Amino acid sequence: MNSSEFRRRGKEMTDFVADYLDGIEGRQVYPDVQPGYLRSLVPSTAPEEPDTFEDIINDVERIIMPGVTHWHSPYFFAYFPSANSYPAMLAGMLCGAIGCIGFSWAASPACTELETVMMDWLGKMLKLPEAFLAGEAGEGGGVIQVVATLGTTSCCSFDSLLEVGPICNKEDMWLHIDAAYAGSSFICPEFRHLLNGVEFADSFNFNPHKWMLVNFDCSAMWVKKRTDLIGAFKLDPVYLKHSHQDSGLITDYRHWQLPLGRRFRSLKMWFVFRMYGVKGLQAYIRKHVQLAHEFEHLLHQDPRFEICAEVTLGLVCFRLKGSNKLNEALLERINGTQKIHLVPCHLRDKFVLRFAICSRTVESAHVRLAWEHISQLASDLLGAEKE
Repeated sequence: MNSSEFRRRGKEMTDFVADYLDGIEGRQVYPDVQPGYLRSLVPSTAPEEPDTFEDIINDVERIIMPGVTHWHSPYFFAYFPSANSYPAMLAGMLCGAIGCIGFSWAASPACTELETVMMDWLGKMLKLPEAFLAGEAGEGGGVIQVVATLGTTSCCSFDSLLEVGPICNKEDMWLHIDAAYAGSSFICPEFRHLLNGVEFADSFNFNPHKWMLVNFDCSAMWVKKRTDLIGAFKLDPVYLKHSHQDSGLITDYRHWQLPLGRRFRSLKMWFVFRMYGVKGLQAYIRKHVQLAHEFEHLLHQDPRFEICAEVTLGLVCFRLKGSNKLNEALLERINGTQKIHLVPCHLRDKFVLRFAICSRTVESAHVRLAWEHISQLASDLLGAEKE
C-alpha cells in the first residue's frame, strides 16, 4: 500500500467507522455466537500471497462484527463505560503515523514531555495531592503503561539456548526468551536456527511492532503452561463473571496480565498478515538484512573502520579504529549535521556506533548516501586531528 492508496483507503475507513458509529443503535448489542465461532471462518494459516483490502473489509462484517459486543451502543449498560471519541481516533491515526517508541526523552522529546504534562493535567483534574505530580521539579509523576520488552539491543547477539536451556531445566529454573527485535526474522527459514533450543523455555516473547510491520504496541508472548500465568493473575469479581468462563472453550486474557483492560491489538496483526502475506513479510525482513550487509561491505572497503560484532540481521556495529573519544566525536558530528541519526553502545569497553536498518521505505540509495556522509565526516574529523 502506497501513499495514494492509503489516502483512498483512509477515506473509506473513515466512512466505514463513521457509518458504524452512526448506525450502531441498529446493531444487536451483544453477539449471538458460541465459543470458537471465529476459527471455522478463517484459514488455519496466514495467506502466502496478499489479500485485497476489499476482501479484508468485507470480512470485517462477515467475521468480526458478528462476534463484537458493541460497547458504544445506547443499549449497552454492562460492565463500565469504554471511552470513544472522534478526536481520540484521529489522534490514534497520527500516533501510528509518527510511530516513535518513547523509551527515553531523546528517542522523541515531545512523546516524553507531553505524557508528563498530560498526567499532571489528569492528576489535577482528580485533585491528587501535589506529591503525585511531576510539575517542574517534583519527585512524583505519572506514566501511561500498554508492553514488556534473542538479539540484544546493543549488538544483536544471541545466547546459546541449546547450552542454557538444559541447565535451566535440570535446575528447575524458569527460562524466558526475549527476542524483541530478532523474533520477527524467525519467520524466514534461513534465520529459524537462531531459535533452536526454544523447546527448553517456559515462555517466549517478541515484538511484532519492531520488525513485522505492526504498529506499536504489539508484544507477543507464549507460555508452555497457561496455568502458570492464570494462577498468578486470576481476577474473578462477580461483575466480570460470565456463563462461558468455566466451559474450557474460551480464554479470558485478563488472567494473563496485571492490567484488567486490553486493547484490540490483534486487529493490527490480522490486517498486516492478510495484506502482506507470509511471503511479503519475509521479503521485507530479507531486504533489511541485505541492506545491513551492504553497509557492512562498504565498511570493509575502508581500512579506517572496524566492525565490532557479527552482522546477523539488520544491525551493523562499527567504529573508527582509535580511541573512544574519537568515536564519540564522530557520532557528535553525525548527529549534529542532522542528515542521519545514529545511537551508540558500549562493547567490551569500546564506544561503538550502531547502524540499524529501520524504515519501511529505506533503499540501497539511502544506505549509500549515509555511508558517504559518515565517510566524509570521518575524513574531516581525522584531518582536523592532524592539524
